[in-house]
Amino acid sequence: MLFCCQCGTQVSETDAFCAVCGARQPAPSKPEGEFLSSMSSRTASLLCYIPILGWIPAIVILASSRFRQDRIVRFHAFQGLYLFVAWLIVDWGVGPFFTFVPSHAFRISIAGMLKVAIFLVWIFMIIKTSQSVTYRLPLLGELAERSVSEQK
Repeated sequence: MLFCCQCGTQVSETDAFCAVCGARQPAPSKPEGEFLSSMSSRTASLLCYIPILGWIPAIVILASSRFRQDRIVRFHAFQGLYLFVAWLIVDWGVGPFFTFVPSHAFRISIAGMLKVAIFLVWIFMIIKTSQSVTYRLPLLGELAERSVSEQK
């Protein structure tokens, strides 16, 4: 039930003006759709490769109904997630493993070089995805392809 914004008299949803006071009524609000409805597939794919934070849009994209049937976007979301998992393995697994090595410089070089390599892969994937090229990373691309095909 709607009421006039000026005098409070009951009005219908289709009334542009109030029958009693003549005040213009606000346009009826349209229900909000999914916030991803206006996002292009390329933009959604690009968001999955944001360094370190790309896992958040990847999960949102995988959970949304908008991209449920889009295999390319889902592939990029899975590959972005797997790339983040590789970052975590280096950060939490490789880095602490080399803390027992006496030389501090050696530990920084191994873990640091692996992190730089993953960061460069993120940048490479942003460039490839912005050019609408579906590049499959070794191992991670295969896992992503398998994950997309298992969801059918």
